[in-house]
Amino acid sequence: MTTSLQIRSRVLPLHQSPQARPTTVPAVFRAAARLIVANGHHQGDYCPDPFDRVSKTSHANRPLSIVAAIRCVVSGSPHRETPLAEAAVKTLADRLVVDGEPAWNDEPFWLETHVANWGDVEGRTVESVVAVLEAAADANEVAA
Repeated sequence: MTTSLQIRSRVLPLHQSPQARPTTVPAVFRAAARLIVANGHHQGDYCPDPFDRVSKTSHANRPLSIVAAIRCVVSGSPHRETPLAEAAVKTLADRLVVDGEPAWNDEPFWLETHVANWGDVEGRTVESVVAVLEAAADANEVAA
């Protein structure tokens, strides 16, 4: 007896499947860590050449900042804000210290800036970014 798998006429690639998108803050952190491992960590902006003056590759396929990676794994775009992505940014900002200071207020722009400033520290490596994202995921799972 042979078993066959029926394939629908239209199959979405994994990265476009709604089931592939994280649905919890810890899952967002883990997915963002994997994306940064795959594409690299970018400092100074969301991604290299954000206005496509030179590069024609998708922004989601370029090295990304931490905030951009978080947004990208949730929405598919490093520029699109969603409630889940912003909750993850806030959670991460609450964990990070920049120049000995925590995030100084809860406004979304300043939380994003705080996370970006942490990621932009000279010498910040992919490994340290991934370690912080994984630790945040672990801590958030324990707290839940």
